[in-house]
Amino acid sequence: MAKALLKFHLHVEPTISQYQIFPAKIQSSRKTQNQEPRTKHHISRSSTTSVNRRKFKRIDDSVSPIKKLVSYVDSGCLEAALQLFETMNKSSTFVWNVIIRGLVDSQLFEEAIEFYCKMRFEGIKADNFTFPFLIKACAGVFGLKEGQRVHSIIIKLGLDVDIYICNALIAMYGKVGCIEDSEKIFEFMPVRDLVSWNSMISAYVSAGDGWSSLMCFKEMRKFGAECDRFSYIGALGACAVDRCLLSGKEIFCQVLRHGLEVDSMIQSSIIDMLGKCGEVDYAERFCNGISQKNVVVWNAMIGVFSLNDKSLKSIGCLERMQHDDNVIPDAITLINVLPSCSKLGALKPGKAIHGYAIRKGYSRHLVLETALVDMYGKCGNVKLAEHVFFNTKERNLVSWNAMIAAYMQNSKERKAINMFHCLQLEPCVVPDETTFSTILAAYAEVALPKEGKQIHCLVYKLGISLGTFISNAMIHMYAKCGDLEAARKVFDTMLSKDVVSWNTIIMAYAIHGFGSYCSKLFSSMIKEGNQPNESTFFSLLSACRDIDEGLKYFESMKRDYGLNPGIEHYGCVLDMLGCSGDLDHAKGFIDEMPLTPTPRIWGSLLTASRHHKNIEMAEIAANHIFSLDNDNTGCYILLSNLYAEVGRWDDVENIKRLMTERGCKRTTGCSIVEVSGKTYVFRNNDRSHTETTIIYEVLDMLLRKIGEDLYVYNVSKFKPPDLIQRRANSPMCHSVRLAVCFGLIGTTIGKPVIIRKNIRICEDCHSAVKKISKITNREIVVGDSKIYHRFKNGWCSCGDYW
Repeated sequence: MAKALLKFHLHVEPTISQYQIFPAKIQSSRKTQNQEPRTKHHISRSSTTSVNRRKFKRIDDSVSPIKKLVSYVDSGCLEAALQLFETMNKSSTFVWNVIIRGLVDSQLFEEAIEFYCKMRFEGIKADNFTFPFLIKACAGVFGLKEGQRVHSIIIKLGLDVDIYICNALIAMYGKVGCIEDSEKIFEFMPVRDLVSWNSMISAYVSAGDGWSSLMCFKEMRKFGAECDRFSYIGALGACAVDRCLLSGKEIFCQVLRHGLEVDSMIQSSIIDMLGKCGEVDYAERFCNGISQKNVVVWNAMIGVFSLNDKSLKSIGCLERMQHDDNVIPDAITLINVLPSCSKLGALKPGKAIHGYAIRKGYSRHLVLETALVDMYGKCGNVKLAEHVFFNTKERNLVSWNAMIAAYMQNSKERKAINMFHCLQLEPCVVPDETTFSTILAAYAEVALPKEGKQIHCLVYKLGISLGTFISNAMIHMYAKCGDLEAARKVFDTMLSKDVVSWNTIIMAYAIHGFGSYCSKLFSSMIKEGNQPNESTFFSLLSACRDIDEGLKYFESMKRDYGLNPGIEHYGCVLDMLGCSGDLDHAKGFIDEMPLTPTPRIWGSLLTASRHHKNIEMAEIAANHIFSLDNDNTGCYILLSNLYAEVGRWDDVENIKRLMTERGCKRTTGCSIVEVSGKTYVFRNNDRSHTETTIIYEVLDMLLRKIGEDLYVYNVSKFKPPDLIQRRANSPMCHSVRLAVCFGLIGTTIGKPVIIRKNIRICEDCHSAVKKISKITNREIVVGDSKIYHRFKNGWCSCGDYW
C-alpha cells in the first residue's frame, strides 16, 4: 500500500520549506460562545494523555511545566500556554504536539503549520501523534499542496498505515475537494474503524457528492459497523446535499430508534435536511417541538428560513432565540441571518447586526466579514461594503468575489474590473467560476470586447471547466459587446444547456433585432425538454415586432405554462402595439392592465407617440410620467424633441425648466469603438484624437456622398435664429459618426465595425449610418442604451423603430 500511495504522490515535493523567522507571540483566539465541543478521536489513543486531562483541573506552582502546558491547552488558555511554551525545554516531541493541538483546537491553522515547520527546523522529529493535528490544520486552510507534502513525509516515515493518520487524510482530502484521494486512502486501509467510515461519509458530503455518501453509509451498515451520532450527522448532510427527502426520513427513523433525537447536532442536521429539501413547515414544527433549543438548533432554523426566501421569519427567529430562550447569538447566527437582510434590502437591521458583531468580538470572523460585504452591497451601500472589505485582515477568494459582486450590483462596473485586477495580483488567490461569471458581466456592461476575450482565454489558461454557469456569462458578454457570432459559438459548444442558457441566447438575438430567429430558438428549446420561465417570454416578446405573434406568446404564458405576466411583459406588448402605430389600442391596453403602470410603461407609449408624431398621445403619456415624479431624463428629452419638431418652442422651454427644477441632467453622449486591440472613446465634436484630421475628412466625404454636408441636417428641431448658434452641435459631429469613421479607417475591410453608445442613437445618425453601410459595403453594429442596431446594405435590424 505504501508503494501505491508513493507512486500516486510522486509529483509531490517530499518536504515542507522550513521557516527561519517565527513570530515570538501569537494572539489567542477564543472559541465561539455555545459552540458544540469537537471530538478528538486521535487524541484518545494515549491513555496517559487522557489521564492527564482528567487529573489536572487546577494549576498551581507545584505542577510540572508539561502538566501545566497540557492543562492550559485543555482549558482553552492558549495565550498562557504559548507564554509557558517559550520558557520550556522544547526537546520533547510531546511538548510540540500539545501546543500544535492547542492551535488547531483554536482554529489557528496557519500558526499550527508554522509551529510544525519550526519544530522540524529545530531538529525535533514528528511522530504519529503530530500528523493528525497537522493534517487537520492543512484542511482548515484548504491547503492542498501543504497536505500533499505532509502526506509524502508520512509515506517516507512509514506511518501511512496508521489508522488515525489515514482517517485525518481522508477528511482533509475530502474538504479540499480531492475526493479521489480520500477514496484511495480508504480503499487501501488495512483496518478501518468507525471514524474511518464517518470520515469517508463526511468527505463525500464536503465534496458535494451526497449519493456516494449515502452509499458509503449503507455499506458501513452492511459491514456491521455500529452507527454513532457522527454517522447520522454525515448521512443527514448527504440527504441535504442531494435533496433526498425520503432517505432523510429513513435516517430520521433510525435516529429515533437509537434514541439520539435529543442530540442538538443531530437536531440541527435534521432541520437543515428538511429545509434544503423544501419542507420548511415540517422543519419549523420539528424545531418548535424541541423543548430546550441551543444556539446550534436556532442557527439551523434561521438558515432554513434564509435559504427558502422566508426572510422575515429568519429575522424573527433571531429575536425569538434571545427573548424566548435567552440564547446568545454567535457568529454563525449572524452569518445565517445576514442573507435575509440582503434579500429584504434591510440596511438598518444589517447595520445593527454589524454593531452587535463588533461588540461581541465577532467582527474579525472572515465568513462574517464576507457576509457583511455581501449584505451592504445588496442593500446599495457600497461605501460600507468597501469599509468592511478593506479593513479585513485576511481575505480569501469568497471575500474578493463578494466585493466584486457588490460593485456590480450597484452599477460600478469599472470599479469591479479594477478590483478584479487587484485580485489577480494576490499571490495566493486564484479566480474561480464565480469570479469570472461576475467579471464577464462587468465587461459586457462597459463594452470591452478585447478584455472580454482575454478573460475567455484566462479561463482556458487556468484550466477552469467551461460549465453551464460561466458559459452563460460568456454568451451574455459577447452579445452585449456586439459579437453575436462569438456568443452563438459558445452556445453551440455547450455540453449542458439550462433554461438560463436558452434565455441568454434568445435575448442575444432579440437585442440584435433577429426576432424570427428567436422564435426558432424557442421551438428548439421546447423540443429539448426545457421548461420556459418568465425571462424566456420576456426575451421572446422583446424580439417580436408582429403583434399577432407577440400576443400569441403573451397568452401562452398563462395558458400553457402557468406563468403570470409581469410589468416587463406588458411593456413588451405595448412596444409592439406602438410599433404598429395603433396608439389607441396601446392606450386601451394600458388602461386594462391588472398592474399599476410604471414610468417604463408610459415611456413606451411616449416613444411610440413621438415616432408616429402624435402630440396629443405623447402629452398624455408625459403627464403620467411627470405625476410619478420620475427622473427619467430620456422621457423629458423625447417630449422636448417632439415639441421642437412641431414648432412648439414655448413648450420646449417649459420642459427644460421642469428638468432643471427636478434636477434631471442630460447624459453626455459618447461612443466607444475598438481598433487594433485598443478602445477609443468619442464625444460630440470630439477633436482630441490624434487622427482627428483624417476622421473629419472621411466624415465630410461620406456625408457628401449620402447627401449631407456641414450645413445640411434636420433643422426642424430648432428656431431659425438659433440655427447658427447650434450648428456646432449638429448631428454631423455626433460621436456615433466620428466613431464609425474611425472604425472604417482602422479595421480590416470586410470585418464589421462595432460601436457602443451610452444613450439612444438619434434619428439623424441612424439614417446616416444606414446610408454609410450601403455605400461602404460594410456591416456597422451600433449598440445603444436599448438595443443593437445592425446596419447592412442600407437596412437596420431594428426596423427603424427603437
